[in-house]
Amino acid sequence: MTLTKEVSNVKEQGKKAKKAAKTLCLLTTDEKNRALLTLAQHLEENYEKILEANERDLQKGREQNFEEAFMDRLALSKERVHEFAEGLRNVAKLDDPVGEELSSWTLDNGLGVKTVRVPLGVIGMIYEARPNVTVDATGLALKSGNAIILKGGSSALHSNGAIVDVIHEALDQTKIPRDAVQFISTANREATSELFTMKDEIDVLIPRGGASLINTVVNNASVPVLETGVGNCHLYVDRDAEVEKALNIIINAKTDRPAVCNAAETLILHEEWLQNYQKELKKALSDAGITVHGDDKALAVFNDGYKAEEKDWKEEYLSLDLAIKVVSNIDEAIEHIEKYGTKHSEAIITENEEAANKFTTLVDAAALYHNASTRFTDGGALGFGAEIGISTQKLHARGPMGLPALTTVKYVMNGTGQIR
Repeated sequence: MTLTKEVSNVKEQGKKAKKAAKTLCLLTTDEKNRALLTLAQHLEENYEKILEANERDLQKGREQNFEEAFMDRLALSKERVHEFAEGLRNVAKLDDPVGEELSSWTLDNGLGVKTVRVPLGVIGMIYEARPNVTVDATGLALKSGNAIILKGGSSALHSNGAIVDVIHEALDQTKIPRDAVQFISTANREATSELFTMKDEIDVLIPRGGASLINTVVNNASVPVLETGVGNCHLYVDRDAEVEKALNIIINAKTDRPAVCNAAETLILHEEWLQNYQKELKKALSDAGITVHGDDKALAVFNDGYKAEEKDWKEEYLSLDLAIKVVSNIDEAIEHIEKYGTKHSEAIITENEEAANKFTTLVDAAALYHNASTRFTDGGALGFGAEIGISTQKLHARGPMGLPALTTVKYVMNGTGQIR
């Protein structure tokens, strides 16, 4: 297939998705829910086909010496396919935002006005090595009445292709046309770049992945972008933090799934707390296999750690590496987060309510935590069902983006012949 033909096909896929979106927006909630349940069943029944394709991607990753964190995001199993299916079933249980009346009023002339939620139309999803995004994004898009164009990374090309094949087979048994889910099967970057300018076919682009991918989409797209962000997440342990609570949160936030965006990457410690509990913290981090990259004050305690450089404060390690900064007060902690944070998820551990309020008020992030792990910045954990990404911008949607984030509003006026 020539490059010109590949780009042309992307354009044609956009047109098909736009046409399918017109059918989607007319479907009832029950019809959409039944379609999602059918998708879930087909994924579970065809897990072997999906895992076989996934193994081809994993073998390529092993040959190219992909990092462990990357391989973890890429790898599938029967259990993970079951989790995909459960995610779709959970989305089917959620309230349908489409058609929801947000407000209504009547003008002095008797003209009725109301605002209602409606689908965005066609969503372009650009993402990296997470095959689960193929399912999550599809489920959320279809439930909210949107068609979707999927462009996964080349490292997961076989996995994503097999998943979409199963989705298409399932959709043929539903009221949703298979054209509502488009998959760009080429790894050609020129073909991908075509998505950036398809304003007539795509209503919004959502990039999900590392900083390089997100910046490429944001800086080059003429299609509106719903920006998701990388997760350089911080835990600040205040002077008045309770030690056992703090240690449990630190270990969970760093080690539960270190390769995900809501894992903690930097630990900021009040110097008095560190002085009091250095023995307990050192043992906890050591037992968890955590590698420390610290400033001078931190290395005075963690003498087997590495000297933190400027890049360490900016790093999304996605591993069991952890940067440690020691501060003398909460203002220094907030200043550090302001400089290096990515506006994703930030946490304070303290029994001092005044300090907690100051932190959650002044720190600019999509998700703020007091005495809890950052791992809860997740659509499923917060009751949204699957999520399409974590928005770190401030317009339209912020934080975990569930169904409402994939809608916009219409003003609908009902009159009796009013003129102006």
